[in-house]
Amino acid sequence: MSLRFNQVTKSYRQPDGDPIRVLDVPEFSIAQGEQVVLLGSSGGGKTTLLNIAAGITAADTGSVMIGSTDITKLIEPTRDRFRSERIGYVFQTFNLLPAFTALENVLLGMSFSGKAPNRQAAVKLLEQVGLGHRLHNKPSRLSVGEQQRVSVARALAKTPQLLLADEPTANVDPANQQLVIDLLREACRETSVTLLLVTHAPEVSRQFDRVEQLAQINRVAAQNKAALVHSQ
Repeated sequence: MSLRFNQVTKSYRQPDGDPIRVLDVPEFSIAQGEQVVLLGSSGGGKTTLLNIAAGITAADTGSVMIGSTDITKLIEPTRDRFRSERIGYVFQTFNLLPAFTALENVLLGMSFSGKAPNRQAAVKLLEQVGLGHRLHNKPSRLSVGEQQRVSVARALAKTPQLLLADEPTANVDPANQQLVIDLLREACRETSVTLLLVTHAPEVSRQFDRVEQLAQINRVAAQNKAALVHSQ
């Protein structure tokens, strides 16, 4: 599925009530099956952009087209169902259910997408991310990097049409970072899944043909960057 932002803005309220602008994206688009990296520093709005693309966060203005659907026009329950059925998300904070094992978290991800859980496929995915020996461990018994890899397996288990990945290697040990990137890219390539990956790591972005700088897409990030340079 293609993805297109048009005139998307987002602000949040500070504790004193004043608004703080986070996103101002005039236009940003990804073709179906394309794999794109958005490169930018922390605090630049990368996660907010992904959350808006997923329909987790509502934009203040603008449209977000996923395929032929403008998700900003959907009511919340419909938007949640759309996300569950069509979008995979690798969260930087994992969002694993603590009472469930690694395998159960992946199976649950399948059920949320409306598909019948496939234990064999779930086991295979966990083996592909190097966790075949951790199938029955709950998140509390997994390292931070292992939890991130479970999050990757869960996102891919949904067989999504659009995959969003928020710093998917940030918490993974160096020995497994390439494994995660290769798995994401190959899984998307096999089924023409559109991939948007955000990162602050140039070594990750160099592996992709299309790399976009956050400051060139988000006017707020560009203004913040210019203000920082001017103050130095």
